Amino acid sequence: MSQALHIASYNIHKGMSQFNRRLMVHELRDRLGGLGTDIVFLQEVQGSHGLRASRFQHWPGRPQHEFLAGQIYTDFAYGKNCVYDTGHHGNAILSRYKITSWENENISAHAFESRGMLHCEIEVPGLGTPVHCINVHLGLTARGRKRQLAMIADRVHKLVPDDAPLILAGDFNDWQMRACRYFNDELGLSEVFGTHQGKPARSYPSIFPLFQLDRIYVRRFTVKAVEVHSGTLWRGVSDHAALTATLSAAA
Repeated sequence: MSQALHIASYNIHKGMSQFNRRLMVHELRDRLGGLGTDIVFLQEVQGSHGLRASRFQHWPGRPQHEFLAGQIYTDFAYGKNCVYDTGHHGNAILSRYKITSWENENISAHAFESRGMLHCEIEVPGLGTPVHCINVHLGLTARGRKRQLAMIADRVHKLVPDDAPLILAGDFNDWQMRACRYFNDELGLSEVFGTHQGKPARSYPSIFPLFQLDRIYVRRFTVKAVEVHSGTLWRGVSDHAALTATLSAAA
């Protein structure tokens, strides 16, 4: 890969402001378009919501992942995780490059939490092998997250070759900071902010980030740059801050 790969991870809060008072999906598309990223990992993407579609005049006429892809991201995949009477939401991956395959695996640890793991293979120019991209939003209980970490590791062991480039990103709800050591020991993954700045980024809440809930883990990549997008331009667009990283293929 001769050029850098720019990626982002962002929990978009279903395209709504922090307390669901305002529709923010149009601002979201503008902000994402300005990042210049090649691959975007999105959590809490609203695939459909009948009540909000009737309530908000400018609600998009297509699923949020398609609307946010716009004219920039030619390929996308959406994993429907949580289904209810008024609609559904889940995770999505947007890509400038061809998604050759994708699958959404149910990793729900409890009956009251619907969680998924969206796994895409993407052809990135200059790389001789597809990049494996896994997008997750883990549960709210420590016991449930422990099971989900094991399910992620199991999928990687089974389906991702050891020499294949891998990106695992999302909202890990990892209040106890256990995921970094687990993924490093089990899968040889490094967290990009930990590599570049010594510790994962503070990303929640976006108005004044204190907690390190959102992560980007990589294998077979060198981390060139990282950034938390939580300034005035981003504040209020979601309850989480967006994370970006610039990567190059490891030698």
